[in-house]
Amino acid sequence: MNISVSALFGFILGMGLFIAAIILNTDNYLMFFSLSSLLMVAGGTIAAAMISYDGRYVALAFKEMGSTIINSNVSAVKLYEDVGILIDWSKIIRSQGLIRLEKVIEMPEEGQSFLNQSFIFLLSGYKGSHLNNLLQHSRESIYESNMRPAKVLLTMAATAPAFGMVGTLVGLIIMLNSMEGDPSKIGSGLAVALLTTLYGVLMAQLILKPAARKLEHKQDLEAQRNQILTEGIVLLSEGASPSLIEDTMNSYLHPRFQFRRAER
Repeated sequence: MNISVSALFGFILGMGLFIAAIILNTDNYLMFFSLSSLLMVAGGTIAAAMISYDGRYVALAFKEMGSTIINSNVSAVKLYEDVGILIDWSKIIRSQGLIRLEKVIEMPEEGQSFLNQSFIFLLSGYKGSHLNNLLQHSRESIYESNMRPAKVLLTMAATAPAFGMVGTLVGLIIMLNSMEGDPSKIGSGLAVALLTTLYGVLMAQLILKPAARKLEHKQDLEAQRNQILTEGIVLLSEGASPSLIEDTMNSYLHPRFQFRRAER
C-alpha cells in the first residue's frame, strides 16, 4: 500500500490546528465533545446519502474515503509500463502476426481493465475509427462508473453542514424550553447547540469534500491514461511500426520516462 504523504500530512495538519486552537483557549476540552451531536450529523448525512443513491454506491463511497491517503495507481512510472506493453505488442504483431499475439501475450494484471478490454477488441479484428469508438465508449463507461462514489461524497459534503444546522436548531429549542426564565443557562446551552454545526462543517470540509476531490483527481488521471493508450492501440490495429507507436507515446511521456528501444 503506497501512502500519500501529502494527504496524510494535510489531514494531520488540519486536525492539529483545530485541536491546538482548543488547547490554547480553554482547559475544558470535553465541552467540544457531544455524542448526540456527532450522531445527529453523521447519521443524518448517511441517511440522506442512502435515500439519494443505491446502497452499493454509498458503500463504495466509504471505501474510497478510506483510501484518500493512498496514492493513485496512475503515475508516470505506471504509464511507462503500460506504454511498454503496447510497444511489446506491436513488435509481436509486426514480426509474427496478430494470431501469434493471442498465444504469447500475458493478460494485464487485475485492475488493468481498460487494457484487458483493449486486448479483446484488438484480437477481434477491430481497426481504425471503429476500434477508436469502441475504446472511447469503454473509457467513458469506466470513468462514469468510477465517478459515482465521488458524487455520493459531494452530496454528503453538502448535506453534513445542513444536518449540523438542524442539530443546532434542535439544541436551541431544547435550551429555550428548559431555561425556565433563567438567562444564565443561555451560554452553556447555546454552546452545546452549536456543536452540531461545528461537526457538520468539519466533516464536510476536512473529510468528505477532500475525499471527493481526491477521487475525482484519481479518475481524471485514469481517464487521461486511457485516452493516451487508446491512441496507441488504434495505431497498433492499423499496423503502425513500433517506432511510430513509440514516438507517438513518447510525445505524452515525461522525457525521463520516454522509450528508446523500438527498432528503426
